[in-house]
Amino acid sequence: MSFPEVLRLPERLEVRDAVVEPAGSALLIIDVQNDFANPSGRLYAQGAEKVIQPIKRLLSSARNAGAMVIYTQDWHVRGDPEFKIWGEHAVEGTWGVEIVDELKPAEGEIAIRKPSYDAFYSTPLDHILRSRSIRVLILTGLLGNVCVLCTAIGAAMRGYKLIMPVDAIFTIHEFDHTAAIRFMSSILKAELTTSDRLRFEV
Repeated sequence: MSFPEVLRLPERLEVRDAVVEPAGSALLIIDVQNDFANPSGRLYAQGAEKVIQPIKRLLSSARNAGAMVIYTQDWHVRGDPEFKIWGEHAVEGTWGVEIVDELKPAEGEIAIRKPSYDAFYSTPLDHILRSRSIRVLILTGLLGNVCVLCTAIGAAMRGYKLIMPVDAIFTIHEFDHTAAIRFMSSILKAELTTSDRLRFEV
């Protein structure tokens, strides 16, 4: 088997059309911040800006349908121990911590500041979702094998159904991307789709 064949999604993981009821669903936009998605960012993931348009498409659909939209922001104080791993990034009060201009939250949309990879860890995310009777999460953002994956695990452990528009999730290396998508699909039972195959419908 050649290396490119290993990278292909197996047939059982192919994307499908997805129909989502807006009342019980939330679009989660994970860490699409200047430090990660802008070439001038401190921890720029080369190519990350590719997800902006697919997420923008989903964001427009979610807003028009009245679905809940939640942003997460990687958020650190100066001297955070995580900087020993990644270097200084997403520091509170800096340009780098802000959501990219193309996806700025609208009035009333929620931004969750998270100290680590999993958006459920040490944040009010689960409480907010349950208070709105949200049971389905549409996960998008950065990076597929880090914060998206860890948040997907956190969500699955709490009983949420997961939908993954694969073109709206970015991972630096293709192998890591495929491995993360395979795990989320086969282990967490995430439903795979794309931004143009997902529609909100009552």
